[in-house]
Amino acid sequence: MTSAQPVLAQPAAGSVGKSVIIGTVIDVTTRKPVPDVVVTASAPTSQGEQTVMTDAQGNYRIPQLPAGTYTVRFEKESLKPYSRSEIQLLANRTIRLNVEMVPEPFISTTLVGGPPTIDVGSSNQGVDVDPEFIKRIAVARPGAKGGASQSMEQLAPGAQSDQYGVSINGPSGPENGYVVDGLSTTDPAFGINGSPLSSEFVQGGSRGSGGYVVEGLSTNNPSLDGDPNSTDDRARAPSWALPYMHILVPDGTAQTTYRAPQASAVPTPQPAPERTVAPKNQRFFDMYFKGYGVNPTVDTEEERFSTFSVDTDTASYTLTRAYLERGALPDEQAVRVEEFVNTFDYGYANAPDAPFSVNVEGFPSPARKGYQVVHIGVKARDVSAAQRKPGHLVFVIDVSGSMDMENRLGLVKRSLRLLVDALDERDWVSIVVYGSEARQVLAPTNATQKASILGAIDSLHSEGSTNAQAGMELGYALAASNMVKGGINRIILCSDGVANNGITEADGIWARVKQQAAAGITLSTVGFGMGNYNDVLMERLAQVGEGNYSYVDKLEEARRIFVQNLTGTLQVVAKDVKLQVEFDRKTVSRYRLIGYENRLLTKQQFNDDRVDAGEVGAGHAVTALYEVKLRDPSQTNFGTLRIRYKAPEGGSSRLIEKAMPVTLLRPAYEKAASPTRLSYVAAAFAEKLRGSYWARPLTYDALVSLWEELGTPLKARQDVVELGELIRLAKKLDRREDRFETIAPVRTMDADRVPTIK
Repeated sequence: MTSAQPVLAQPAAGSVGKSVIIGTVIDVTTRKPVPDVVVTASAPTSQGEQTVMTDAQGNYRIPQLPAGTYTVRFEKESLKPYSRSEIQLLANRTIRLNVEMVPEPFISTTLVGGPPTIDVGSSNQGVDVDPEFIKRIAVARPGAKGGASQSMEQLAPGAQSDQYGVSINGPSGPENGYVVDGLSTTDPAFGINGSPLSSEFVQGGSRGSGGYVVEGLSTNNPSLDGDPNSTDDRARAPSWALPYMHILVPDGTAQTTYRAPQASAVPTPQPAPERTVAPKNQRFFDMYFKGYGVNPTVDTEEERFSTFSVDTDTASYTLTRAYLERGALPDEQAVRVEEFVNTFDYGYANAPDAPFSVNVEGFPSPARKGYQVVHIGVKARDVSAAQRKPGHLVFVIDVSGSMDMENRLGLVKRSLRLLVDALDERDWVSIVVYGSEARQVLAPTNATQKASILGAIDSLHSEGSTNAQAGMELGYALAASNMVKGGINRIILCSDGVANNGITEADGIWARVKQQAAAGITLSTVGFGMGNYNDVLMERLAQVGEGNYSYVDKLEEARRIFVQNLTGTLQVVAKDVKLQVEFDRKTVSRYRLIGYENRLLTKQQFNDDRVDAGEVGAGHAVTALYEVKLRDPSQTNFGTLRIRYKAPEGGSSRLIEKAMPVTLLRPAYEKAASPTRLSYVAAAFAEKLRGSYWARPLTYDALVSLWEELGTPLKARQDVVELGELIRLAKKLDRREDRFETIAPVRTMDADRVPTIK
């Protein structure tokens, strides 16, 4: 008679279980509990991961896990990451996994460069910012403060130790987290119950280690002007190199201010460094973003032309999802409206005999009284998988120390395996890696030799610092010596974007990237990781390299980019694509473009073929939304849409022109097509997250109602379901105060213009 062994089922995709993993994390040297450790549980057959954070006592709890075999990862800045695999979790049971984490050895960071130019002027006309206004928007909010040892025990169902909850809020202490840009350095919801700082504090300060520098003195370090003998990274850094502050005028336009450098310490102004050391106590350390403000409302008597470059990137939406699913609001500067809107498929049809189809529809704005929302969609022609051009893909992969996590290099490797399976005999693959130095891992290899390619992928491991330029130079050299004539020649950079060795403004990398793009070798960037991530660098590289920028937070996103949208991701069908709307002054009195702030062009640049613009892949669509105030709706047309583009191989541009009749404006939101309504929900969600002045009248409850009104079958589509879930998540997390309420109450808002502060 044989004894029956328990069968451990793998978690079914999308299933919800009742098993739990709990535990405590302590520092092996101090024996004290460690708060804010990111704890992630994953299983080979489950969809996605479950992530929690330890509370102030170092406790964590991962509930609702299906039975299965799990890997649990523990990650926190300044501590060596630790991973425990093959954890067998039975149904309806609780396992305790206690971990002792080891501190990372101290690593010195050298800052290069001089102070940025001080800029405290407003870029908007009619808005004066006085100390009283600054006092109202600058607030202090409550904050929080390779190897490991571990112990694990299994608890009986319903054990007493399974009753505590895990909070992602650390111990309260305003001295640990001052906010000038509306974002807390510690609170996952970026601020609760703000209280004013003095205007003198704001005007004279720059951020220090857990505090601010006021009149040359740090609130917690009196010698923050570059003490070379200090063991503290921030103390060694000159104050002008520390992270900048953002002050927003009422329409959301960002202004950047720095503490004035001391002339004796910094004799000549030079560009600011690409990165500095991580601030203490931040939930996600070293997250680098750049804000571009919020577009103003424009009077057609002053300017009737609105011109911008297209953008088909989606990284901002995916980054936001990664923040929200980890229990935090995104940095306001990380939110780009156009990338939210362009994440979704609106079902545009192909034009039968033209390179682009044009789709226009409008309806009354739910948030801005007296305005119409105008949806403009442009879709490039489809190219079937069989018709896709052959390609040589050179993967330039960051294997530096910052990538040594399962959700970084591990996710890169799993993503590349998906892509390799989607390629065929037309394609060639090369792999270059870079840490402190760059080296070739895989010479150009035909995609049919999958075993060789997968073996090279599996061999990747972390090493050294981050010499991104060396990796890119080697990748370009490999691509140039193995060009596929008439095909796709693409560098795909997989990184967290942190380049602490090799990328500066002075070394000509940008000219090199642009030159290679002109020669037919384009560059796409794919970002990985939360914390120690440079969104600014990744977006700019893709923009200059005439490729696209994506962010992968989970394997499903990699499948969407590299498998489902492979042809569109790789094959460009139109380059230097610009859109221009000329509003009819007889019909339209005012308008505002929602998003595309970093893609704006002048009227003259639309017809100038020397001006670069965005690329559009096969089947990709570009959608833009405007808020438009009608002067005379009885007119025939309210404007003209123009599209200027070049063929993929370049040459002179071509022009498409379409009139936009007033009859396309529907009488109510519910009368517009479901995809049109979806685009507005996505845009309005982004507007709320980035703190746009014009989104203030739209509450989260109202936004959820608008999502509910999308109707079936669209509302049942998985990506649309996820959008609804993210909106509800943001509602729970968003505890920001309306920074404009005391100067411009929502109930008395002027829908046409921002207030003037005297």
